[in-house]
Amino acid sequence: MRLESTGRRDQYKVWLADEELDTLRRHAGSTRNDLILQLGGYVGLRAFEIPQVTPQHVKRTSDGSNYRLRVPEGKDTTGNGGKPRDAYLPAAVERDLHRYQQENDLRPSDPYVSLTESGVRAVVKRVADATADETGDDDFRHVSSHDLRRRFAQRLLVDERMNPRVIMAVGGWDSFNAIEPYLNAPSERVINDAFEGVDLGV
Repeated sequence: MRLESTGRRDQYKVWLADEELDTLRRHAGSTRNDLILQLGGYVGLRAFEIPQVTPQHVKRTSDGSNYRLRVPEGKDTTGNGGKPRDAYLPAAVERDLHRYQQENDLRPSDPYVSLTESGVRAVVKRVADATADETGDDDFRHVSSHDLRRRFAQRLLVDERMNPRVIMAVGGWDSFNAIEPYLNAPSERVINDAFEGVDLGV
């Protein structure tokens, strides 16, 4: 992972690789905690959006081939109040959500994650600390819920070279300026690919 200073003491933006997100998931400690990691890292939800989603917000697309997750109230970045959006829901995440619903007897209107925004952030912090303890990599201690969303955006924009406007639509970014920092930050994989086969004269 790569740490980027925020200008505040001991606070960093963390740029995760897929393998590091996998490592966090292995140390989640519970299915609910793992769902929080997946909703942030694979669906791109913000910490305050995760407690909003319920089984009734999972929808199939009209052709039945994909899933969407309705986020009832996204971030207000325009001054017009938070607005709903349909996030892309990977089939693997949908399966885990469905299994969790069945195992916990959730009604259609019950939240998957019955926590406050600060509760979601605290879960990610605890998982990050547990991962650091188990792996010996103290960089994990800096991981926050927003870093999961950062992994979501960077992976699609940089690694997969997806159309930024698609990411803006499913991720709830209203302006290109808001998403540009993710677009301009090369991932670990992109850096490795760039140096692959290059003669550095060593």
